[in-house]
Amino acid sequence: MKMLFRVCILSFLICSSILASAQTVTLDYFFNRETRKDKQGKEIRFHYMWGEQAMSGFSILGNVFKKEGFKLDSLETAPTLANLKGSNVYLIVDPDRPKENPKPNYIEANHIAAISAWVKQGGVLVMFANDSANVELPHFNQLANVFGMHFTNEMQNHVIDDAHFEDGGIAIKNNAVFKTAKKIFMKDICSIDTKNNAKPVLKNAAGATVIATTKFGKGNVIAIADPWLYNEYVNGRLPKEMGFENDKAAYDLVVWIKKLTKK
Repeated sequence: MKMLFRVCILSFLICSSILASAQTVTLDYFFNRETRKDKQGKEIRFHYMWGEQAMSGFSILGNVFKKEGFKLDSLETAPTLANLKGSNVYLIVDPDRPKENPKPNYIEANHIAAISAWVKQGGVLVMFANDSANVELPHFNQLANVFGMHFTNEMQNHVIDDAHFEDGGIAIKNNAVFKTAKKIFMKDICSIDTKNNAKPVLKNAAGATVIATTKFGKGNVIAIADPWLYNEYVNGRLPKEMGFENDKAAYDLVVWIKKLTKK
């Protein structure tokens, strides 16, 4: 009986230790806050949410984070140094324009100050943009510019329709981050200009930077030219015969982020 008790206590301590050491990835629900009406006419939140299993959700990416030991969280309010304190990773995805949200929450100077201070202390900020017709770039760039990166108005990888999926393809070879994915799909995206310590991580066939990164204080910032890894394009409806490996790219990205949180 004593032995069983000791085993239970030991198991409890091990589980507690694992939970205590788990990294937390927080998804912004403040700058991206889209709503639509459900079948009953009720206004509901949607688009790029952890629990959203529809094509527009981030449930698959969330599961990849969980498999790598992360705890998922979300932030419904404006970021402050205090409410970011428990997060190791902060994702901001496709900030709203009036087209998506009649009363968008723009990224302002106080938000930039809080986020940059949090990164300096060791946080990992991941910024997912979009093509300029579908994201609020002016305020988003005020944040990106702090880290030597800038999302341009120039559209890359334009895909007319499903008969032209290859136009959104990017071949990957000998990449330090994407070690298992060899071909990914990113359609209708912006490009990223870099300066100072910021550097490209991945470029498309035209030579435009689509993923960039920089070290900032004790932390890191990753800029990505599109929301990209929502359910629809984590091989959700990509033609298998074309060899796209966005599912593997999601894994590679999360593994990279995990390494950055430990530095």
